[in-house]
Amino acid sequence: MRIVVQKFGGTSLSTAPAREHVLEHIQDALAESYNLVVIVSAMGRIGDPYATDTLLEMTRESGGSIPSRELDLLLGCGEIISAVQLCSLLAARNIPSVVLTGGQAGIQTNGNFGNAQIVSIQPNRIVEHLEQGQVVIVTGFQGKTIENELTTLGRGGSDTSATALGAALKAEIVDIFTDVNGILTADPKIVEDARPLERVSFTEICNMAHNGAKVIHPRAVEIAMQANIPIRVRSTFSKSPGTLVTHTDAIQAASNEIQDKRITGIAHFSNVTQIQVSAEQGQYDLQLRVFKTMAEHQISVDFINVNPSGVVYTVFGYETERALNLLQAQGYAPIVQSGCAKVSVIGGGMNGVPGIMAHIVEALTNEDIQILQSADSNTTIWVLVRGEDMHKSVRALHQKFNLHK
Repeated sequence: MRIVVQKFGGTSLSTAPAREHVLEHIQDALAESYNLVVIVSAMGRIGDPYATDTLLEMTRESGGSIPSRELDLLLGCGEIISAVQLCSLLAARNIPSVVLTGGQAGIQTNGNFGNAQIVSIQPNRIVEHLEQGQVVIVTGFQGKTIENELTTLGRGGSDTSATALGAALKAEIVDIFTDVNGILTADPKIVEDARPLERVSFTEICNMAHNGAKVIHPRAVEIAMQANIPIRVRSTFSKSPGTLVTHTDAIQAASNEIQDKRITGIAHFSNVTQIQVSAEQGQYDLQLRVFKTMAEHQISVDFINVNPSGVVYTVFGYETERALNLLQAQGYAPIVQSGCAKVSVIGGGMNGVPGIMAHIVEALTNEDIQILQSADSNTTIWVLVRGEDMHKSVRALHQKFNLHK
């Protein structure tokens, strides 16, 4: 059975003209004799009646005291509405389809309401409907516990639903449809000449997603990578094939030019706070106390530098006050720089290549941008800059590595 999974995001389903494009993509896949599973998000974004963020805002207006179990019941409504509407549109075109919730589709999760993790998938019911010639429409972002409680999968949950079902069904490919034409070398709102990428590796797109690129959720990519299911990130509003995400060896087999590419793209995110805690003479337990305190209070830390004189690390901006209060309660006097930004240079071809960091420093120095901190891995170099320098940093690095060409 040749199976394709298509996932459509909220903007793809928010208006009647957009939904016409969705129907065209479905018909195209059927014309190629694929068996089709369609994952849908809630329609639109905040302000639209059934968008997830709109439903969340409604709960805040009513006091925000809904228990997590009942909140998941509410948040699951948006995807159900999208799925039923799409089913109606397909019926009008004489295309047989059926709607399944995430739980009915076989997605079993743990009981962590609001951010559930998938435990197993039993897609037997999907297969039965596919064998009957139906398009199977599945509500994204959802699963159910062993006790049949509805759960939601957290941010990016519909992407996760798509790749997880793709893996369980051994699909040929998972198409993630969005409002941009694939994965770009940088945020086009910052870099006007950012260009679409034809192919990227799973590792590269995971790093881009973890570091601020919002095209696809990293958890979804990790599932596809483990199952070796290729992903295409495509625009709902065009017939372009978009960006293919697959393993590095498959990319190299498809194009010899890719082997010489050092840098794939520039990613970023803002509102980061840098925290420095200095140790006094003989205070050897500082590192343990600081990071144990952060861990015990579920504060995520990043950009970690540890040395005998103390520690330097970052937290998300919204965690700044809580982190400082905890450190001060331990007797420390942290030095804080808020309003920072993390800018990431990502490329599967940089490992072992001399001069990449020199290019980064040169590009930023030429723009009078101070690097507050840096770190690196095999495929990524991160720099911390002041928030007001973020856009200039992204543009300078994009230009330095000729990503516009």
